[in-house]
Amino acid sequence: MSGIPGKVHALSFDVEEHFQVSAFWSDERRNKWESYESRVERNVDKILALLSLHGIHATFFVLGWIALRHPNLVKAIAARGHEIASHGFGHEMITSQQPAQFREDVRKSKETIENITGTAIHGYRAPSFTITPQTRWALEVLVEEGFLYDSSIFPVQHDRYGMPGADPYCHRIETESGSLWEVPPSTLKVGPVRVPIAGGGYFRLYPYPVLRRLLSSAAADGHPLIMYFHPWEFDPDQPRMSGSMLSRFRHYLNLGKTEVRMRQLISDFRFATIREAVDAVGTVCGAHANPVGVIESCAGRCLAMERNNG
Repeated sequence: MSGIPGKVHALSFDVEEHFQVSAFWSDERRNKWESYESRVERNVDKILALLSLHGIHATFFVLGWIALRHPNLVKAIAARGHEIASHGFGHEMITSQQPAQFREDVRKSKETIENITGTAIHGYRAPSFTITPQTRWALEVLVEEGFLYDSSIFPVQHDRYGMPGADPYCHRIETESGSLWEVPPSTLKVGPVRVPIAGGGYFRLYPYPVLRRLLSSAAADGHPLIMYFHPWEFDPDQPRMSGSMLSRFRHYLNLGKTEVRMRQLISDFRFATIREAVDAVGTVCGAHANPVGVIESCAGRCLAMERNNG
C-alpha cells in the first residue's frame, strides 16, 4: 500500500443520473428528465458491491430528485453503513440561483432524504462545486438549514466553478448565522497554482501511476485526501448526449477505465466516509445536539494540525 501507512482518507460519490450533469445542461433537456433511461441504480449497485468487497464505507451525496424516485436505493446505501449527505435537489448550479431558490432546493433535498432514511443528514455538496466567490451567501443558508459541513469549495481555477486562493484543507467558516465546516476536494500545489487531483474527470484524465504519485504527495502533508466520483463514471455504455466538444470530452473520457482505476486506488490508499476520515467533521456531526461547544473544540484541533504541518 502506498500513501501514508495507516492514514484514512475520504471517499465520496455524487449520486446523479448521467443526463443530469451540468456540462450538458439546458432547459429543454431538463424538461425531458422523466423520459430518459434511468441508469443510476445499476451504477450505484456496482459501486456498493465493489466497496463491500473491500470493506469500505463512503459518503454518498444524494440528489433529492434521485431519492424521491429511488427511495429503496437510498435505503440500500444507508443499510450498507455508508454516510448519506445532500447533493441538492434538482442539480441546478448555485450560480444560476437566487438565495430563496437555493434555500428551497436544499430544504426539499434534506427533508426528502431524511424522510427516507429516518436519520438526520449533516453534509452538503453543491452541483458542480458552485459555491464560488459570487455565491458565498449559500454557506449562510446551509447553516440556517441545519447542515454542519460543506464540501463544495474547490480551490482551483475553472471555467464553471472554483475559488482560487481558498483554504485547501478542512477548516471552519464563520457566517452571520453560525459556523460550518468546509471539506474541500483534494488539490496539490504545483509551482504557483493548485492542481485538481480529487477525482471525477481528473481521475480519468491522468494516467493512474501519475495520479498515484500526485495523491501520495498531497497526502504527505498530513491532511486526509477528499476524493469524489459519480455513478455514471462507472457506466461506459451509457447513452451519448449531444453537446460541445469540450463537454463531451470531459464527460466521456476514459469511462471504460474508471472501475479498473478505482480498484487500484482502494488498494493503494485506505478510505472511509468523510465523517470517519475528517476528525473535525466526525466530532461535530457525532455531537450535533451541542454544535457550538463541539465546533470550538474541533477548531483548536484543526488549528493545531495545521501548525504541525506547516
